Amino acid sequence: MKSSFSRRDFMQSGVLLAAACATTGTSPIVAETLTVRGKSYPAQLGVASYTFRQFTRTQMIGFVKQLGIRDLNVKDIKDHLPADAQEEAKALADYAAGGIHLHAAGAIYFAKDEDTDIHAKFEYCKRAGIGVIVAGDPTPETLPRLEKFVKEYDIRIAIHNHGPEDKLWPSPLDILKSLKGTDPRIGCCIDVGHTVRAGTDVAQAIREVGPRLFNVHMKDLSDFTNKESQVAVGEGLMPVREIFTALDGIGYKGFVDLEYEIHGDDPMPGVIASIAYMRGVLAGMGSR
Repeated sequence: MKSSFSRRDFMQSGVLLAAACATTGTSPIVAETLTVRGKSYPAQLGVASYTFRQFTRTQMIGFVKQLGIRDLNVKDIKDHLPADAQEEAKALADYAAGGIHLHAAGAIYFAKDEDTDIHAKFEYCKRAGIGVIVAGDPTPETLPRLEKFVKEYDIRIAIHNHGPEDKLWPSPLDILKSLKGTDPRIGCCIDVGHTVRAGTDVAQAIREVGPRLFNVHMKDLSDFTNKESQVAVGEGLMPVREIFTALDGIGYKGFVDLEYEIHGDDPMPGVIASIAYMRGVLAGMGSR
């Protein structure tokens, strides 16, 4: 189903974006508290550093500042946030100097069901002040050990679904089934692209996951059966407005992080279009 966002809504949002640009002299995509239908819209827009996987940390900080977004879902790729403590400290200093807030890290993979490995990854996130670990592949058998560290560090785990190729977690609903009785700080990162490819209604999944939803990876596809059909958000079939409506309905207060996985050597045109479209959808919903 194509997102129900009209040309009129887009033109209205374009006026708002242009006005912001004229006022600030920078990109009009400004991170701020949104108001929808007269109330504060709790979700916030961010970006996944994987989007800029071919670029250095310095280059990425420049891109993120150009977008006007200050919130980053960071990954240990390139030199974005190295696992080595000394190199990590240098990266954190760079982000602080650039006014960039790290709100999540991942995907982080827990291939070993052992304390030493898991402890190192929680320490990595603790040093960075990160409150959400996006976990790529923990098995159900690993969850009790992860739960122990979640309680010790008070850092949430958001298990990331990876679509039909993922034998464990193709859909957020598969994750949800394994979370019964676990600490409420263990939940989901819903990747909307992988969710629709798994044949799951993404808006309904958001409603069902509810308070266990800790992160959202946003993207768009022109074909829900083809992983390689990713396009800029707004150019495909993703029901973007319905997604934001569902997030609003559950009072989601986390981040919707753009994860733009195509055109790795020149991502900014698609990134700018995607962020602008999402803000346009929110404008069409009545946000200020």
